[in-house]
Amino acid sequence: MREMLTYLAAALPRFTSPAARLLALQCALRVDVCAHVRLPVGLLRSMRLRGRREAWEELADSDWLKMPDLKSARLEVRLLDAAILDQAPGRGERRRAAHWALRPTPLLLPPAAAPALRLTALVLAAHTSAQVHHSIDMDVLAHLCGHSSYQTAELLDRLTTARVLATWHHHRDTDEVLWQLPDEQADVSERNRS
Repeated sequence: MREMLTYLAAALPRFTSPAARLLALQCALRVDVCAHVRLPVGLLRSMRLRGRREAWEELADSDWLKMPDLKSARLEVRLLDAAILDQAPGRGERRRAAHWALRPTPLLLPPAAAPALRLTALVLAAHTSAQVHHSIDMDVLAHLCGHSSYQTAELLDRLTTARVLATWHHHRDTDEVLWQLPDEQADVSERNRS
């Protein structure tokens, strides 16, 4: 997943909207060997992207895909970036990743969450490790999400308010963002009491 997020950050314009990035991610993970993607309308509806013509236009304007017929019951899209076919891993693993990207454990959000929050949670989930404190460089996080550092900090605050994250901290001297998940904070508190 990290590789695909990095690929999209490089392939799409810097400030591509979160909705367009989430759409591009699903297309990239579901693409076949001929650079075609079929997306059921139900998938787009569940992602809250059904009828979001502006997200499709944004990707078409950046020459990443050919604008599909949005009135079709099953959208068929042709991706224009040949580099997508060079992305690892294999198709089966990418399909599993596409399903995981819809509900990226352990950072689950309500389905009605805004695309910016969902994308930020997805990037954090892809960078969550088995350690208690997880980290990523703020500039990398902002770049993968297509935000400024300031916007990313606000989204991290919103994830904390929604209790998706227990805490987060930006070490400005190293530019490192650290975060902790709610269940991990409870585990640390329990160990400290013992």
